[in-house]
Amino acid sequence: MNDPKIIAMIPARIGSTRLKMKNLALVNGKPLIYYAIRAALDSGVFDRIVLNSDHELFKKIAYRYGVEFYHRPAELGSSTTKSDDVVMDFMEKNPCDVIAWVNPTSPLQTGEEVGKVVRYFQEEGLDSLITVKDEQVHCVYKGKPVNFEPLERFAQTQDLTPAQAFVYSVMIWRTRTFMSQYRAKGYALFCGKRGTFPVSRLSSIIIKRQEDLMLADFLLRALGGDNTYQVQYDRLTELL
Repeated sequence: MNDPKIIAMIPARIGSTRLKMKNLALVNGKPLIYYAIRAALDSGVFDRIVLNSDHELFKKIAYRYGVEFYHRPAELGSSTTKSDDVVMDFMEKNPCDVIAWVNPTSPLQTGEEVGKVVRYFQEEGLDSLITVKDEQVHCVYKGKPVNFEPLERFAQTQDLTPAQAFVYSVMIWRTRTFMSQYRAKGYALFCGKRGTFPVSRLSSIIIKRQEDLMLADFLLRALGGDNTYQVQYDRLTELL
């Protein structure tokens, strides 16, 4: 049996309601979109990497960093466009077995982690997957406890079941399952056998507003391109 053909699709809409031209904003000297391209390339798991945009300007960005470009229809570039429609359009024009949406809103995600997400999707035989962050803290929703019992002794955070918030840094679909459900129901982001994958705290930093961009810029400058970090202690710990 042949290995499945897997395409990384990187979305790059020119407009943004909360942060103007977000994908072209510089983060540590490079446009935000660069980091998704770099992570996809570094992952080593894709047969093709395609920048999917409603504006020709992104063709220059794609070629600058050595990936392909797909110009989506103008009607799929508005702020009201649904992700299901963008994915379906791309699948129809770019036949493959698996599509991975590598999101430029997570600039601190590494290629190593992207590779882990894709391999997990394959190993588990999933049809759809979305990355999440584990929040191992006391959570409520509409005033009701999510992962703790308020009528018992206050639980320690390390004993809580983590609540999971979507990060969207990577979303993956098996094309046959996605297209089948989309044609039947008009939506398909959650199709077939569904799964989630918890990502690192750095990957969970999502760029939505200017302060998010500022935080990512500070972190990438501080890391200097190196995501390794070792905890250091006050010299008094030598007395322990």
